[in-house]
Amino acid sequence: MTESRSAENILQVSELFYSIQGESTRMGLPCLFIRLSGCNLRCHYCDAAHTWTEAGTAYSVASLKDWALAQGCGLVELTGGEPLEQKAVYPLMHALLADDLEVLLESNGSVDIGQVPSAVGVILDVKSPGSGMAESWHAANLDVLRRRAQAGSRDELKFVLSDVHDFHWAMAFIRGHRLQGLLPLLFSPLQPQFPPHELAELMMAYRAPARLQLQLHTLLWPGRQRGV
Repeated sequence: MTESRSAENILQVSELFYSIQGESTRMGLPCLFIRLSGCNLRCHYCDAAHTWTEAGTAYSVASLKDWALAQGCGLVELTGGEPLEQKAVYPLMHALLADDLEVLLESNGSVDIGQVPSAVGVILDVKSPGSGMAESWHAANLDVLRRRAQAGSRDELKFVLSDVHDFHWAMAFIRGHRLQGLLPLLFSPLQPQFPPHELAELMMAYRAPARLQLQLHTLLWPGRQRGV
């Protein structure tokens, strides 16, 4: 194998850990996390800045698969940073699926998800204005999500909301793109500036077709930003 082909199977990893899934409809399940280094966005509220401020550690696809299999947990999430920025994430997804692991991918919505295997559950962010990155949305991803939904993929859209303005923006986005009923929609309030009860009241008042999501890992391990 040449050096260039070998490099296609190397990923820069920020951290590997076993925890409880803190977000998405799989919340509460034991889960392995492969957090990749690097991100193309700079959200105002980023809670994983170490993925792009610190150097990662190089791992091969084979070594990451072996690590996942050795943990004895059938659910693994690829996250970041932005995992789709690294091309070797695709052979990693295929390798994990080939060993009958359930694979989740958390992506920031700015990168094309068209090559993600249909068996992978995509948790896709839609950046609202409070993030400072609302213009980063890759519009073609909505067509991809519709095709994946028809194929039976278990994908989700997540909105992190900083305030009431973000809430109304997200509601307009959902209605404008006719996303009701297509896939699970998650509303996650940025705390402490947007108290969860305020978001809950808005969701009830406006009949939001979404699920209120609190970050379970921040409740279980308050103050910890790594390894959870």
